[in-house]
Amino acid sequence: MYRASQAGHPTCPPTTPATPATTPTGRPTGTPHGLRRLNAAPSAAAEAALLGCLGSRRWAQRLAAHRPYAELDVLLAASDEAGYDLSFADLAEALAAESPAGPPPGAPAAARTALRAAHAAYESRFGHAFVISLDGHRPEESLDHVLAAVRARLAHDPDHERSVAADELRRLARSRITRLIAGPPEQPGRRPARAGLPEPSPGCPDSPSVAV
Repeated sequence: MYRASQAGHPTCPPTTPATPATTPTGRPTGTPHGLRRLNAAPSAAAEAALLGCLGSRRWAQRLAAHRPYAELDVLLAASDEAGYDLSFADLAEALAAESPAGPPPGAPAAARTALRAAHAAYESRFGHAFVISLDGHRPEESLDHVLAAVRARLAHDPDHERSVAADELRRLARSRITRLIAGPPEQPGRRPARAGLPEPSPGCPDSPSVAV
């Protein structure tokens, strides 16, 4: 949910590839092409693209208003800061924008039934879809991890669960922003994305972070 280019000396190329400068998190420095496109997009288009990362209008407007961003890490830090500042209403709006995702392809019928029951129990108790970041979990582990997390979080009181869900939304937003900025380049004959901005592929979950 693009990498800085590196140029060698025009006449005396190094004998070994130069290591690009990186941020403290290991990403190349400089402004990625996708980030330049987001920076240059009209406000409405930038807000619409960001809303696909976290469904709070105030959050999306704040990030769009603070452009341009020099690096992805700066945008991600701004996303975190705006996420921590979400009001009760902002958080409710963002959670309402999330929708349950189905089990992975090939999951057995028993697992599908268990997941549907877990979704229903969670939504009945808390009034919104269950959200979780699966960063750091292998795909084959995701279903078991989700089921265990739903069952554990059903024991939370509403205030505690709201705080946990907000943390998960911030993690989801980071993954989705990264995918947005690193989206595939446009291909000939493909419908243009919103105002030149990259879009997630249709039907593609927010791997490795999904709303479940």
